[in-house]
Amino acid sequence: MLIKRRSFLQTGALASAAAFLPRFLQAMDSPRAVPPGNKVLVVLQFSGGNDGLNTIIPIRNDVYYQLRPRLAIKREQALTLTDEVGIHPTLAGFKSLYDSGELAILNSVGYPNPDRSHFRSMDIWHSASAAHEYINTGWLGRYLDAQCRGCDKPIHAVEIDDTLSLALKGEQVTGLAFTDPKKLYNSSNDRFFAELAQAKTDHDHEPIADYLYKTMRNTLNSAQHILDKSKQRSSPASYPATNLGKDFKTIASLILSDIQTKVYYVSVGSFDTHVNQEGQQKRLFQEINDAVTAFVHDMKANHRFDDVLLMTFSEFGRRVKQNASNGTDHGTANHMCFISGALQQKGLLNGMPNLTNLLDGDLQHEVDFRNVYATILKKWLHTDDRTIIDRQASYLGFV
Repeated sequence: MLIKRRSFLQTGALASAAAFLPRFLQAMDSPRAVPPGNKVLVVLQFSGGNDGLNTIIPIRNDVYYQLRPRLAIKREQALTLTDEVGIHPTLAGFKSLYDSGELAILNSVGYPNPDRSHFRSMDIWHSASAAHEYINTGWLGRYLDAQCRGCDKPIHAVEIDDTLSLALKGEQVTGLAFTDPKKLYNSSNDRFFAELAQAKTDHDHEPIADYLYKTMRNTLNSAQHILDKSKQRSSPASYPATNLGKDFKTIASLILSDIQTKVYYVSVGSFDTHVNQEGQQKRLFQEINDAVTAFVHDMKANHRFDDVLLMTFSEFGRRVKQNASNGTDHGTANHMCFISGALQQKGLLNGMPNLTNLLDGDLQHEVDFRNVYATILKKWLHTDDRTIIDRQASYLGFV
């Protein structure tokens, strides 16, 4: 069957569902479950710029209440973490994790010369670049490049989504994106793709088409393997019937299998709350709280919580002063959360943001996010962070 390049490129269905499968995934055939000690990173992205000040709340700060007369979370409504700090009332599961020493909060995280564009700021966070740099690989993609060049143990990354984020794209090796292992398998068995895989693929003068054909073949060859592994130790735990709940159940099933994924990536949003922020943020927080709580209980029940580090981030925070539409506009620095049974430092890792030392109405960052990445790469994933981040880091102590 002769298939024109344009027709192939226009299909896109399998390519988007299986964005750039690492070749070494096919090599994983061990029948036993992952042993304790196989460290896993789960990244939860708050897309759209979450308002950090209404998440981790300075409940004793008069400036916060003066600048947000209608939007601020009332002191008596916030769930108390310390005498000075509360957390959004919907995040009861996070409050429990804080109380049990399984949550760490890092405030005022950002980078110099911040960009308030969603797309550009997210690119900076994904690539671990400086604000003036443009890099077409992601920090976790470069981790895959470093770890999987000649390694004897398959290590890869999975994003639970239809498309692959820049964060997981390397120069030589990339992560895999799919929403559900069964859907990926069903797509791979579509007659069109089966016939397409048998087509002649000598594209010496069309490297992009050649690359896409090879990507598709790798996906077709691995879809059965991924489905089998996801069913091998399918989590029997109850998860919320939300998109994020389903995503975390998929992640849990893969963690409990022997597929040995090192990085899982999932997003939720949108947190772009310019108008009527209260209801939108509450709805998203409820979905996050319920999904993360179920996931943590599942990991604990299966004795894997000490091997899992869950990290949250958003591309920027919001401005300190509320706007005229009961919302907040694009800001700069924000907090990050870390959840694990193996935290070395717990609770509030640093002070709350300084609301009297603003720059053009925005928070000033105190911690460079690339130091967070470097800490995770070096101390959790045990790799050479300097090669991946390309800068000397100041390491933190939460892991």
